[in-house]
Amino acid sequence: MSDSRLNDVIERPVPTGSRLTEKELDWCLRFQQTVHQRGIVRLFAVVSRLGDGIFWYALMAALLLSEGWAAAPAVGKMLLVGAMCLGLYKWLKARTTRPRPCARHDRIQRRVAPLDEYSFPSGHTLHAVAFTLVALHHYPGLAWLLLPFTVLVALSRVALGLHYPSDVVAGALIGAGLALLTMQWPFMQI
Repeated sequence: MSDSRLNDVIERPVPTGSRLTEKELDWCLRFQQTVHQRGIVRLFAVVSRLGDGIFWYALMAALLLSEGWAAAPAVGKMLLVGAMCLGLYKWLKARTTRPRPCARHDRIQRRVAPLDEYSFPSGHTLHAVAFTLVALHHYPGLAWLLLPFTVLVALSRVALGLHYPSDVVAGALIGAGLALLTMQWPFMQI
């Protein structure tokens, strides 16, 4: 390769991101500007912290305590889908290395510390949807608690400056797919 062609390659500007990412940065900024009241930000921070796993482990323990061995199939599937979600989530994060919105735009505030460096997909949303669908398959009466909590987890990720909307949507779709897989495959019947 000639020196002039090599210089063209070296001096070519690095793209800032896809059109979708740029558009989503605008959405993230608007959403954060809308959700600025201290009480609402605090609510999202608490929900996000509970979504780290505390809420789901407490739910599994409560099911076992209240239902005894009858809850074992549901809890077993929740543990299985959780492990599947974690493995796929870590693999995707390592492959995509998408910077978080708060790392790309100085006006998007990181309102809580992230669990890891990258944005895609939202692991909180992925796990929340997967756990919710498996739990509701066995205990549909818990919809009043689990559906609003899952929606709040998903919204919190954007409100806290940690994820783009597409990270949350992808996390929800992946979580739903893994939950359905867990509930449908015959060898996964616990």
